[in-house]
Amino acid sequence: MATNPKNHTVMFDTLEDWCLELERTKGNMKYKAVSVNEGYKVCERLPAYFAVPTPLPEENVSRFQGHGIPIWCWSCHNGCALLKMSALPKEQDDGILQIQKSFLDGIYRIIHRPPYELVKTEDLSNNFLSLPDIQTAYSKFKQLFLIDNSTEFWDTDIKWFSLLESSSWLDIIRRCLKKAIEIIECLEAQNMNVLLLEENASDLCCLISSLVQVMMDPHCRTRAGFQSLVQKEWIMGGHCFLDRCNHLRQSDKEEVPVFLLFLDCVWQLVHQHAPAFEFTETYLTVLSDSLYIPIFSTFFFNSPHQKETNTFEPRAQTLLRNPLYVEKPKLDKGQRKGTRFKHQRQLSLPLTQSKSSPKRGFFREETDHLIKNLLGKRISKLINSSDELQDNFREFYDSWHSKPTDYHGVLLPHIEGPEIRVWAQRYLRWTPEAQILGGGTVATMSKLLEMMEEVQSLQEKINERHHHQEALQAEARSLLRNSVRLSSLFPFALLQRHSSKPVLPTSGWKALGDEDDLAKREDEFVDLGDV
Repeated sequence: MATNPKNHTVMFDTLEDWCLELERTKGNMKYKAVSVNEGYKVCERLPAYFAVPTPLPEENVSRFQGHGIPIWCWSCHNGCALLKMSALPKEQDDGILQIQKSFLDGIYRIIHRPPYELVKTEDLSNNFLSLPDIQTAYSKFKQLFLIDNSTEFWDTDIKWFSLLESSSWLDIIRRCLKKAIEIIECLEAQNMNVLLLEENASDLCCLISSLVQVMMDPHCRTRAGFQSLVQKEWIMGGHCFLDRCNHLRQSDKEEVPVFLLFLDCVWQLVHQHAPAFEFTETYLTVLSDSLYIPIFSTFFFNSPHQKETNTFEPRAQTLLRNPLYVEKPKLDKGQRKGTRFKHQRQLSLPLTQSKSSPKRGFFREETDHLIKNLLGKRISKLINSSDELQDNFREFYDSWHSKPTDYHGVLLPHIEGPEIRVWAQRYLRWTPEAQILGGGTVATMSKLLEMMEEVQSLQEKINERHHHQEALQAEARSLLRNSVRLSSLFPFALLQRHSSKPVLPTSGWKALGDEDDLAKREDEFVDLGDV
């Protein structure tokens, strides 16, 4: 039996899990969960269960082994949906091309039914970032943090910002966030479905669809919701972790840090809108480490098969929970009435196209345009001019940021140059010279927690409930109480004492039986009793 998706991590390995997610997002009105690939009879690339438009005949899924099928990702409060599709294989034979064209014509009629259902296509394979560009940028970016000694650190310090800019990694993050905002503008303001298109729909589709959901769905900003999102879009979405992380070291050509790029984008959001997230940057750092260290078995396969084999002890768990998270207030029945699908930032903009690359296809009326795009043909003209598209995007973006932040509504990041920053806790934790002892976000968090502790102690005198929850929060506060002696990169970085060791391990994440001695030599921990 499937668990409550709001309180637990949903694995999406049963038909019921998908039905519950459709019900949670109100997507069950237009989409259905199917089991046509149960036992991976149709395709090993697809999950055993997934969701498609209700009118789509299930036998169509097996026609081209799942290619050319619009797969449901998420439904917006206004009924619009985010879909993804893997492109049909390119063929030279005119007969096969005609069959593909006829097939796609039928698919398009299902998802595009003006004026009731409009769809916009985002071709991520041709009109967005390329995977080699991502890998090249990350390789350059990573070199900035591979410093052997203090002399090398200070030698590179004077040109560090120019080297950072030349790597283009932060610009790639900005472009990903901007693309997600463009899609949100289409779903939220233009009331249109969005179809993400990619060769196998397992890299950039996973990245962009996940970012859109984190920004639009407050459930995905809880810990259980975020883990469910990763399970649905990345694990069941068929992202090739084994190849992209190059775990077997067989081919560098397939190595691309797509999931790490996603986590870096989420970190930007957490950094800018911390109260909107139940989890901390430490949680994201641990998750990024688990790509290469066997904390979990989640990220070591190319297929939608996952096992959770490890959990952290309670003391470490407190570092993953954000004490500043603003929970959604519970409304009484009178308040709920009439506000079921309303957001604080309800926008209503003209039905026009948002900004993107000059080569992106945007199709409203002619089926052939979508078909040519799906078949790998280039579209040479846009319906709207780039200036108009830029104005549309800027109007949506500026309008959102001009209003007070609703941490349980749509959440957009600032994407101007200075706002996109280096994820210091992840990339600078091995560089002692870059640490601020008694400073940084750790010091800020410590002061905020002291204030929270005072408020909660006053609240205890009024109300003696929730003892267990307050005990856990008190434990989290104890870890950060003496922030003057902690590094700004806590809990990974060392304190300024030779006998001190990090709270979380730095080269391994759990005791491995007979390897206890090895762990003691290689890993360092902070003695919390002395902090």
